[in-house]
Amino acid sequence: MVDRFNGSFTQQEAISEEAIEAAVRILRSGRLHRYNVAEGEIGETALLELEFAETLGSKYCLGVASGGYALATALRALGVKSGDKVLTNAFTLAPVPGSISAVGADPIFVDVTEDLVIDLEDLKAKSDHSRFLMLSHMRGHICNMDALMTICEAYDVTVIEDCAHTMGAKWDGRWSGRFGTVACYSTQTYKHINSGEGGLLITDNAEVMAKAVMLSGSYMLYERHVASPEPEVFSKIRLETPNTSGRMDHLRAAILRPQLRQLEAQCDAWNKRYRLIEAGIKKTPGLTTIRRDKREKFVGSSIQFLLKDWSGTAVENVLSRCAARGVELKWFGAANPAGFTSTYKSWTYASHSTLPKSDAILAGLIDMRIPLTFSLEDCATIAEIIRVEVGAVFQNF
Repeated sequence: MVDRFNGSFTQQEAISEEAIEAAVRILRSGRLHRYNVAEGEIGETALLELEFAETLGSKYCLGVASGGYALATALRALGVKSGDKVLTNAFTLAPVPGSISAVGADPIFVDVTEDLVIDLEDLKAKSDHSRFLMLSHMRGHICNMDALMTICEAYDVTVIEDCAHTMGAKWDGRWSGRFGTVACYSTQTYKHINSGEGGLLITDNAEVMAKAVMLSGSYMLYERHVASPEPEVFSKIRLETPNTSGRMDHLRAAILRPQLRQLEAQCDAWNKRYRLIEAGIKKTPGLTTIRRDKREKFVGSSIQFLLKDWSGTAVENVLSRCAARGVELKWFGAANPAGFTSTYKSWTYASHSTLPKSDAILAGLIDMRIPLTFSLEDCATIAEIIRVEVGAVFQNF
């Protein structure tokens, strides 16, 4: 038995030489701002938008400063106003309700299931309270999108997909992000392509994209976009849409374009690691792995499991024992938020009712990143450590 894992859970893969060379080329040019281009030139940001739109089969794409900025921009472009209600998952990360609150709207939290997806029965029950759903594919878990869209269409609910954890994933052969009116992606370091910080927004709706472009800070330079509506769409929008500057720059776009071309291979590499860890912990007494629907082609850049009905003390014991052996697990059921593991109860800026079903699930929810710097042998070691330490604590209940 291996005593300790010595890898880093925060060390991502190095940026490729191709991406580094592209970044150096931009730095040497001095033209980092997306609208700082020569006559007739298409800049790196516009090219990234075009390539991302083509990859997903979307009409339009906009590069922005972060995934969270993309979410707030999508809400504003769709006409969400102060005091409006927006449905969203009870299990998500803080930028999702944060973006709703940033536009003055109020989140209505919808229960999570043990499969870590939005509860469609609870969604149906609450869909007459809002015209908008910001659907978080939290930690890469995709619900039955056909059933969800049937509910939303019946109640005239507009869907914004938060695809921060599902870039490269599909539901029943269709790209994640191609179900709702707008989809938002993140290119933050721990996402599927890495520019340190950044975001992408896609839609087929010309008016929504024109508003998003103006909101992002295009001034009257919107004609320099490529994956964007025709100039006439902007004729009125350009004068009545506020500038909330959050542009992506050429440097980040240059780093991202080569990574986008490798996205499918990267997703396959993550899934090999995910499946190996999943298989290694699957039969651990007291531990429940998360069921994945066969129609879901996910990207396993992180893994979750449940310690159902465990006491807080027992969960903390598992975390400390694994940490002592070099395995960093995060817990969404802790009394106080830590790192990124806050829950709907932590966000005191957003009013909420108690959700006992979600509370019971989150109380035993454990999360772990799977960096691609881990070898398959590393993943086998990590699975063994989790299996042994969870089993040891469970035996002493």
